[in-house]
Amino acid sequence: MTWLKGIQKLRPVLVSVLFILTSQGANCQLVVSPVGPTLVNALAGTNVTLAVFYSGASDPVVTWFKGALPVGTWTINTNFSPDIANDGWGVLEIERNGSLTFKNVPQRFTGSYTVELTKSGHGTVSVTFTLNIYEIIQNVTLITEPHFAQEGAERFTLQYNMLQGVVEQEIWRFNGRDLQNSTRYLMEGTSLVIFGPNRTDKGSYSVTLMNPFSSMTMHKNVTVLYGPDEPIVEALAIQPFYKAGDSLILSCRAEGFPLSIPQWIFGGKILPDFHQGVLNLTNVQTSQGGSYTCSLLNELTKEKREKNVTLKVYESPRNFLPAVKTSVDSDGKIAVTIHCVSEASPQAVVSWSQGNESVITGSTYQISSDTTQLKIRSHNISTFLLAPNYTCTCRNPLGSQRKLFQLQGPTISDSSLFPNQDGTIITLTWEVPPTSVVTGFDIQMKGPDLLSHSGDYSVPRGSSKEYRIIQQKPGYARSADVFLLDPDMTYRFRIIPKARLTDGEPSKVHRIGPGDGLSGSAIAGIAAGIPCSIIALILLMGLIFLIFCYHKKKSNKTRYPVSRAVEKVKTIQPKAVSHNILNRGLRPPPDYNNLHQTPSERSVTLPMFVPPAPVRVATTV
Repeated sequence: MTWLKGIQKLRPVLVSVLFILTSQGANCQLVVSPVGPTLVNALAGTNVTLAVFYSGASDPVVTWFKGALPVGTWTINTNFSPDIANDGWGVLEIERNGSLTFKNVPQRFTGSYTVELTKSGHGTVSVTFTLNIYEIIQNVTLITEPHFAQEGAERFTLQYNMLQGVVEQEIWRFNGRDLQNSTRYLMEGTSLVIFGPNRTDKGSYSVTLMNPFSSMTMHKNVTVLYGPDEPIVEALAIQPFYKAGDSLILSCRAEGFPLSIPQWIFGGKILPDFHQGVLNLTNVQTSQGGSYTCSLLNELTKEKREKNVTLKVYESPRNFLPAVKTSVDSDGKIAVTIHCVSEASPQAVVSWSQGNESVITGSTYQISSDTTQLKIRSHNISTFLLAPNYTCTCRNPLGSQRKLFQLQGPTISDSSLFPNQDGTIITLTWEVPPTSVVTGFDIQMKGPDLLSHSGDYSVPRGSSKEYRIIQQKPGYARSADVFLLDPDMTYRFRIIPKARLTDGEPSKVHRIGPGDGLSGSAIAGIAAGIPCSIIALILLMGLIFLIFCYHKKKSNKTRYPVSRAVEKVKTIQPKAVSHNILNRGLRPPPDYNNLHQTPSERSVTLPMFVPPAPVRVATTV
């Protein structure tokens, strides 16, 4: 405590001594200061000097640092050359006043430079410079990633590249408006990022790059792909439904880029007859009613939209033919089901009547839930045949169609027989009228018994001169096969329609085999051949008469004398055979030997008479 009190008493004296010493040392303190601004901008390839001024000591040691690395050192006014770092040779020079000069400075020398001056007994002083080396901005390109912006994507990026230059400032603009960092835009490095691009981002983007020595602006038009939007489908003229034969137009369109061309699909197939989404339908039919699909595809984004429109085409009921189906119920009653359906849209509602009275569901009549079927049940076939006419009426909002019919008994309208190549198997086919009541068929045969599988005759089942049942078929059957016939024997077949216990008229008889006399077709052929034979005989007789007249006329012509040479030839020739048919009634030729003529008259050879060739006459019966 005594020592501290003594120091406090000497404080004024110490302050006075320190002031005197400071005042005397101020005149010899080492000081360094920059000449000009410490921020220096320079163009690459030019000379630039970081100038300093020092005082307070002579010939200090000067050391320049780039960042923390020394690039050169020198003791001022010595005969030794400055010591320059290897990467600064030819570029860096330390001046006599300690300044640092850059020759043809490259851009890589941009950085922070610090100079330190040191003098023994005077301490160390320093000053720091910032050197920016700029190149002229050249060959700037602006690209996008991806090539097109797509609505709904996560991001879209614009980025600039340049072959040369140093950018001190960049400005991004959209349609001339400066952009700032926000939730939608991010400017980082050489890029502009657009988050969640949409169709409103379509337009002109630009970036301006600047430094103290140059500037350049590049533009880029950005296209945003979008759509197709929800299609708009219309039918002209709009109606709740269309009648068969009407004409209408279906149109489909949707916003999007690029514009999608609509396709119309009906029944799973692309319809060809449309243009720019407009489908013309003329003289529409009920088959053209249904769901039409408009499909749009963006070829670039592969986005697809579809929309359906239902087209209703109605028509009044058409003419129709009732269908009758007959069966036998478990209680032995004949059940006749009449089916009446007319092509109509919407589906026609069917009503039933018998005579002048409406038919209602009861014990005898049953009408199906869709009203298209009427079921009639009875034990006796006469109930169906003697009942008044039935009428079914098909009706929809566009009109109605009535059909009146009378049920018929078991009847066969047509039948045929088809044998195989060997004549051992036949197939019988038959048809019944649409309103015939039939519950089954008996296949009957007359002739020898059928062969067994061993080739022998099967056990006789009846007289060969009487028809016997060989098969029974249900009411819905329309064919029957008969096997193992003897091709050398004659068989006759017929079909008997049945309505439970009531038989109808049998079909025509079908015969197969060599037969037991002239068949009906053979007799018909003979009957047709007799008139033809008579006509042929008359024509032949007329031909003979014409030949006769011809030869008779020829024999009446003047004869010329025959020369002796001809006579000799004639005597040598064999005697011609006489043909009574041709010579009968003809005069013999004149005797030319009895004519006395001079040789001059006989100088020319006269034609010799040659009897005609024999004619064979045949009569066909």
